Amino acid sequence: MTQQPPGPPPPTATAPSGGSGPDGPAPRGSTRPGDPNLLNGATSHGVLGKKRIRHPWELPLLGVGIALTTLAYIAWWTLIISTLVLQVTEGEASVASLWQYVGFLPILLQLAFVLPLAPVLIWWARAIMYARMRTRAVRMSPTQFPEGYRMVAEAAQQFGMRRVPDAYVLLGNGVINAFASGHGFRRFVVVHSDLFEVGGRTRDPEALRFVIAHEVGHLAAGHVSYFRLVFTTVIRMIPILGPALSRAQEYTADNFGYSHCPAGAPGVMGVLSGGKYLNAEVNVNELADRAATDPSFFVHWVNWGSSHPVTTWRAHALRDRSAPGSLWIRPGGSLFTSPLPPGHVWSSRYPAPGDALAMLAAADVRRPAGADGQFGRFSGIDYSDRPAMRTIQTSAPLLSDRTAYVIPPGPYRDDARGPLIGGAQNPFGPPPDRQGPQMPS
Repeated sequence: MTQQPPGPPPPTATAPSGGSGPDGPAPRGSTRPGDPNLLNGATSHGVLGKKRIRHPWELPLLGVGIALTTLAYIAWWTLIISTLVLQVTEGEASVASLWQYVGFLPILLQLAFVLPLAPVLIWWARAIMYARMRTRAVRMSPTQFPEGYRMVAEAAQQFGMRRVPDAYVLLGNGVINAFASGHGFRRFVVVHSDLFEVGGRTRDPEALRFVIAHEVGHLAAGHVSYFRLVFTTVIRMIPILGPALSRAQEYTADNFGYSHCPAGAPGVMGVLSGGKYLNAEVNVNELADRAATDPSFFVHWVNWGSSHPVTTWRAHALRDRSAPGSLWIRPGGSLFTSPLPPGHVWSSRYPAPGDALAMLAAADVRRPAGADGQFGRFSGIDYSDRPAMRTIQTSAPLLSDRTAYVIPPGPYRDDARGPLIGGAQNPFGPPPDRQGPQMPS
C-alpha cells in the first residue's frame, strides 16, 4: 500500500514549498524531510489541515463515521468469535440460530461480508482507477496542457501541499465533471475534456481555475485519504448521513476553490447549471435566489439524498460568504423576488400565456443592448457587440424587486478562509474595475 511519491518537477517548474532542496531535486524514489507519510497529512498544515476552511459539519460527521466503522468492526469480530465458540461448544444448530437473525437484516449482512473486505476492495479500486487514468487520459505537464498544469501547481502551492498531484484530461463525451482521487501517497485530479474546454482564453479561464482548485482542495483536505475512506465505510451505507458527509466535503472543497479564485465562482455556477456553451448566459443571482425562495419539502429531500449540494444552494453559498453552505435546511433570505412563482405553490399562481408575453415585453425594454440571443458562446466568434460574460452572469435579475436581505459588507471571517473580499467585490456582484487582464467577452 505504501508507495514512494513520484519525483519532483524539474527545477524550472513551480513547485510547492518543501519540494526540492538547495542542491536541486533529490534522486527519484528517495525520501526527504517533509515527504508525505502516514502521520503528517497531504499538506504542510498537518493531518487536519486548516480547520477554518472546512465546513463546520465535516469533522463531526467524520467523527461519527469513524465511530460507526470502529463499532462495526468490533461487532464483526464479536460475531466471528461467537460463531467459533458456538461451533465448538454448542454445535451447528446454535450457529444457524445465530446467523438466521443476520440474514433478516440486510445492513448486518453487508457488514458481515463486505466490511472485512473493504480495505482490500478500496485499495484495489483506487489502483485500478489510477491505472485507467494513466492509460486512457492525457497527462497534464509542463509540455502537455501547460495552462491547466500551471493551475494545478499554483493551487497546490497555495494550499501547502507537499507534492504537486498528477493531473489528467479525460474524454468527457459531453459530461461536465471533474474529480480527485489517489493511490498510496500519490494523488491526482481528473478534468473531463468538456469541462476543460471552458478554460480557453476566449471562454472562462477563471471558472476552470476554480474547478481545479476545488479538486486540489479535496486532496489538501484529505478527502481521498485511504484511511478516511476505510473508516467511513459504514456511514456511507447509511441514507441521509452518508450523503451529508459528502456534501460537507464538497462545501469544504468549494471553500478551497473560492480562497484560490473567487472571481471564478459565478463562472463555475454558470457552467454547472447551463453547460459549457450556455454558461455565459446564466444569471447566477437568479440561480442563487431560488435557494431561498423555494422551500419545498421535496427540494430538501433531493438535497438530503445528494452527494453534492443542490446547485441552487451551492450558488447561494458561493454568493453569501458570511455563513457556511446550507447542509440540511434551505438558506434564508434573498436579494431579489422573481416575477415567476416558486415551484412549490399552486399552479393558479402561474402566469397565463398573455401575462407571460407581457412580462417578456417588459423585460425586453430593460434588457441591455446585445443581451438577447442567449443561445451560447463559441470559440472563434466575435462577441464584442454583446455585454461581457460576467456582466450578464452577475447583473441584477430583470423584473425583480430587491428585498431587505443584503449580504454583509465584509471583510469578515467565516468557515471558508480568514479575511474575505469586501462587499464591493462580491463575486456575484458587478465586476469591479481592476487592472490587468479582463474577463472574456
